[in-house]
Amino acid sequence: MSTVTSSDIAAALRTAVAGEVDDSDRRRAEYSTDASNYRVVPRVVVAPRGVDDALAALDVARRLEVPVTARGAGTSVAGNAVGPGMVLDFSRHMNKIVSLDPEARTAVVQPGVVMSDLQVVARPHGLRFGPDPSTQNRATLGGMIGNNACGPHAVAYGRTADNVRSLDVVDASGRRFTAGAGDGALDAVPGLEKLVSANLATIRTALGRFKRQVSGYSLEHLLPEHGTDLAKFLVGSEGTLVTVLGATVDLVPMPTAPVVVALGYPDMPTAADAVPALLEFNPLAVEGIDARLVDVVRRHRGPAAVPELPPGGGWLLVEVGAQPGEGAEEVLARARALAAAGGTDAAAVVPAGEQADALWRIRADGAGLGGRTPAGDPAWPGWEDAAVPPERLGDYLRDYTALMADRGVDGLLYGHFGDGCVHVRLDLPLETPAGIGPSREFLEASADLVARYGGSLSGEHGDGRARSELLGRMYAPEVLDLFGKVKTLFDPSGQLNPGVLVDPAPLDADLRRPYARPTPPAKGFAFLEDGGDFATAVHRCTGVGKCRADNSAAGGFMCPSYQATKDEKDVTRGRARVLQELTNGSLITSWDSPAVRDSLDLCLSCKACSADCPTGVDMARYKSEALHRGYAGKVRPVNHYLLGQLPRWTGLVTKVPALARLSNRALGFRPLARLVLRAGGMDPRRQMVTFAEERFSAWWRKRENGVPAGPERRARPDTVSAPRAPRAPGAVDASSSARAGASPGDAQRRAVLWADSFSETLDGDGARAAVTLLEQAGYTVIVPDENACCGLTWISTGQLDGAKKRLTHLLGVLAPYAANGIPVVGVEPSCTAVLRSDLPDLLPEDPRARMLADDTYTLAELLTAPAPLGPGPDWVPASLDGLEVVAQPHCHHHSVMGWEADAALLARAGATVTRLAGCCGLAGNFGMEAGHYETSVAVAENALLPALRAAGPDTVYLADGFSCRTQADQLVGRHGVHLAQLLTGQR
Repeated sequence: MSTVTSSDIAAALRTAVAGEVDDSDRRRAEYSTDASNYRVVPRVVVAPRGVDDALAALDVARRLEVPVTARGAGTSVAGNAVGPGMVLDFSRHMNKIVSLDPEARTAVVQPGVVMSDLQVVARPHGLRFGPDPSTQNRATLGGMIGNNACGPHAVAYGRTADNVRSLDVVDASGRRFTAGAGDGALDAVPGLEKLVSANLATIRTALGRFKRQVSGYSLEHLLPEHGTDLAKFLVGSEGTLVTVLGATVDLVPMPTAPVVVALGYPDMPTAADAVPALLEFNPLAVEGIDARLVDVVRRHRGPAAVPELPPGGGWLLVEVGAQPGEGAEEVLARARALAAAGGTDAAAVVPAGEQADALWRIRADGAGLGGRTPAGDPAWPGWEDAAVPPERLGDYLRDYTALMADRGVDGLLYGHFGDGCVHVRLDLPLETPAGIGPSREFLEASADLVARYGGSLSGEHGDGRARSELLGRMYAPEVLDLFGKVKTLFDPSGQLNPGVLVDPAPLDADLRRPYARPTPPAKGFAFLEDGGDFATAVHRCTGVGKCRADNSAAGGFMCPSYQATKDEKDVTRGRARVLQELTNGSLITSWDSPAVRDSLDLCLSCKACSADCPTGVDMARYKSEALHRGYAGKVRPVNHYLLGQLPRWTGLVTKVPALARLSNRALGFRPLARLVLRAGGMDPRRQMVTFAEERFSAWWRKRENGVPAGPERRARPDTVSAPRAPRAPGAVDASSSARAGASPGDAQRRAVLWADSFSETLDGDGARAAVTLLEQAGYTVIVPDENACCGLTWISTGQLDGAKKRLTHLLGVLAPYAANGIPVVGVEPSCTAVLRSDLPDLLPEDPRARMLADDTYTLAELLTAPAPLGPGPDWVPASLDGLEVVAQPHCHHHSVMGWEADAALLARAGATVTRLAGCCGLAGNFGMEAGHYETSVAVAENALLPALRAAGPDTVYLADGFSCRTQADQLVGRHGVHLAQLLTGQR
């Protein structure tokens, strides 16, 4: 390796390239790992703006003898996209589709183009790129070319190699050429044709034996009978031979009249036995799914996420589409014939539509959720995508599952069974160095097994650092020697992606997880779901990068800051990497490190990742904990004292109505408001909040004075029952009101309306409307005599001591009601989410915390619950027929409670709802803080602002969140209403 310093390398690069050059500890931490088990800290990260930039950066690396690793989305599960020298991130700027020729069915792309973006551009022409890995909405074409990615439809369309026509590349010597096929194609690399000619027998017998033999170099493409195709050979070389600057790829017609056939079998090996017979029907895809994986999807996404499947312990999902000359009826007939040939009576034929889409979503969701075992333990890559010839798949799976059982290893099986490719993540004991030896032994045994079946260590993800060392168990010495000679022709000094394929690093070197230090609680969050260990919590992030994708089309909210900036610093994964490095303690050493502060700065604490991330990363919680520890005993930023303790100040101001009126009048004077905003660490372009000139509690007391009140309406229960078992996410405990003393025949049901600090001191309209709505639904509404703050703003700014103090007081106010089975209804979604999510983890030793969390509901959850908890079928919401509604679910509502009950209630009322996906951008204190305004507005431009601009004047903007209403009001002057207001006619 070069002896020059990282600073010298960065200085030379900044002189040579126009793109970003960053050698900071934070940036190096963000790129120290991909989606694999490995941690290799680079010396510098470069984001070239174009081909000239990339060539200039490579020239500097060559001159200074710095290793080079090319990187796209960083979703490699084998450690292909990490390296010790310079990492070239092509996804940041070199992400253009240069041209698309519908007649030739080709596209010219830069290496950073996201695969799904190419699909969007090709779709109007009736075309698509054939391979479609599960990461297609963030995977780049450059990465797919590097690994020879495939996906479910490779059965019909082949691997990436089969869909690449030519490549614009540069090798380690700086030689740039276009890799193509045919006579003279090998002249671009002196000595290559001679090497191939001298090893024809080895290449013909050892390589290209079946379609998914991806491990090693695919030299079979250089054979004359295969067209002497240099481009296809370079696909799958994992950045070890050339750096890809551009590609011309083939496109294929989109399938028409697709039909899904679901086939159930007793187990996965039996399902695999049926595959060869099904391939005779020329399917588009043949996917295998384990019943345990379906159970995980059902638990994580809810029962509605899993449509009815035929009976079985494992399934094949087979897709067939129209062949030339076929119509929909012929395809359906072929699908029925395929089902009859499947060797099972458990079959369902599903034409294109919602149910077919739902079946494919099981497979897509399962691919991410496989990162946890059914018991909830971490499951790691490392043996992610082995493949065997399809006709041997059943027997291989029997032996492999027996090996897993013998070694005490668990994992969820799924994969591309039509190609013989099996995906599984394993609960290898990688939490400590003591588990490295047993993990190595299992992987070596797995390699020996797949070799006995004539298979490939990798079927689509490449060998990387995870499997390159094992190639000697699959290939004879002469094959490995041939690989080494090929490497020498392209990269004689071993500069390109060292440690991969040739001269491999040991598979147990540079592992990330074993060397993270245990990080027990420090009077903040308990991290109960992660064994009380912050290090375990942040290592939930395995790097699959779903947070880099725009998930809004599927209703996802993650990750709003990345969608605004497209910078790895501002994505959930990048932040997790920095916090993982903090637990490692060698690159980032302290909680108050600038790297930690900078990484977390643009996190909106929206909690979207807690729901949308397949491994359940909760960056909002991690940020709060990091701020709690980083500022312990230190002076905080002024906005922490102002915005972070907002309920304290709004409570003081609104305690005296005259003071609230005076404050509103004074702060309506913009010069004074700007001065106050600046002094408080806020952006002067924002507006100050408006204080309630009549608190909700004062309104309630006035109302009660005019209404006869029985003791049940005002009194607080004095007894506390034993805590109940927690309800499952999204489930409604219909027995609550029975415990409250209301039998199913009672005319009145009781509900506690909890007016949080925002509803009490800033905007009480939603709470007042909720009282009316609940009474209309037949409830006796109880409002506690004492105000109770959940400490939300203290939590978001990491002031966890203050948050615990307020939550302890809140338990004294609300827990007695929950103990007696009286449901507590929240008004503000973010505060309701605190009770449902953060409360039990901040006060884990107080049994009242879990009890209250289980008895807290949103308004819609209560009103859609079955009787006796809900109002029952006799209650019908006011008609909203003909009303257009733009609905902005609060991020915490989406992430913690889910918005399905709200959607059902609005549908029952007859409203036509446009449901937005994504954060509004204000996110509590985030959008108010100095330095966040531009990002806040950019996030709002993702969905909220375009939807409001397009909405008609009579369209209602529905937003339960105070932040969501404030953002729309301040940016476009659009007034928003709470669900309770909408359903009581207050529009």
